[in-house]
Amino acid sequence: MSGTALRAVWHDSIHDIPAADWNALANDQPFTRHEFLAALEDSGCAVPDTGWTAQHLTLHDGQQLVAAAPAYLKSHSWGEFVFDFAWAKAYAEHGLRYYPKLLLAVPFTPATGTRVLQHGTATGAAVLRQALQAATARVHELRLSSAHALFIDVPAAEATATDEWLARTDCQFHWHNHGHACFDDYLGTFTAEKRKKARRERRRVAEQGIAFRTLTGPELDAASLRLVHELHANTFIAHGHEPYLNLDCFRRLAESLGDRMLVKLAVHGREPVACAVFFRSGDTLYGRYWGASGNYHSLHFETCYYQGIELCLELGLRHFEPGTQGEHKLARGFEPTITRSAHWIAEPAFRQAIGAWLKREQRGVAAYADSAASHLPFHA
Repeated sequence: MSGTALRAVWHDSIHDIPAADWNALANDQPFTRHEFLAALEDSGCAVPDTGWTAQHLTLHDGQQLVAAAPAYLKSHSWGEFVFDFAWAKAYAEHGLRYYPKLLLAVPFTPATGTRVLQHGTATGAAVLRQALQAATARVHELRLSSAHALFIDVPAAEATATDEWLARTDCQFHWHNHGHACFDDYLGTFTAEKRKKARRERRRVAEQGIAFRTLTGPELDAASLRLVHELHANTFIAHGHEPYLNLDCFRRLAESLGDRMLVKLAVHGREPVACAVFFRSGDTLYGRYWGASGNYHSLHFETCYYQGIELCLELGLRHFEPGTQGEHKLARGFEPTITRSAHWIAEPAFRQAIGAWLKREQRGVAAYADSAASHLPFHA
């Protein structure tokens, strides 16, 4: 396989590739499954009208599908969580066109994972390199400005460690189960002061009369989905943002992903007042959306973080990625974690300038992650 030139095919709909064939390549992460990508497309959330034109890549050895990658032509940079607005502005100031660009990524999903899906029989590094070569060839063919692979795993980061692909890093905060049997066992790793603060936060939520229910995809009926979507959408709007996902997308995800989609519902008396939407793989929980109908002390921390940790302990999950940003996660035991992306810039002068800027940014990110680690609540 390593010496075989694979045939690259580009697709303008996920439905061009049979679900069974795509999922035979997909790993355990829910976001790269055919069902997830189809829900985004069929609900109108990730379509040309919203700036996401499907350009999914498949690699073939004769008639055999060997690898695939979710990919899009983007007419803006929203919903990516790796921010290149300054690059687009610089292009415009020099009379050049930055959009459209080619994106190897999952829409609206800042979760690290495999971006080039492969058969177990494939030679991983060789196939990765051919997928990257196909991406740069597509940039030339369509006269695009660039190609970007976002939230890539370590093998992809190693495959893009070339003079042409530019590496970029950022810092998120992830939780890891280091053998904890229960939540109290986990809190036992905190210093006395931090443990007391965490327990006080949890107690404040309980003292307000708020309890929690866990609902999986099959348990999310039409009324529950409408409620969850309204809570999350209203919270997005209250913070000046339009929600990326519509109600139809929520319905499709709940139906197609089953228990890979979970909702923590906060109930005050008999009234639902907040929710957190999670997805899961075999060993990781992903926190994605949050919403609340009012201001309740410590409810955000409890719903999005402590309830997520309890889910991990209950389900035997080893990791919890609650999303982007948020230094407040440190006090709850979420550890600074480096995330990676890679960028291929067609214009040589811009490639050089952006590359120099990214090296400075990487040093800053590394220093920030080291500093953040000193604020974790654990015993020395």
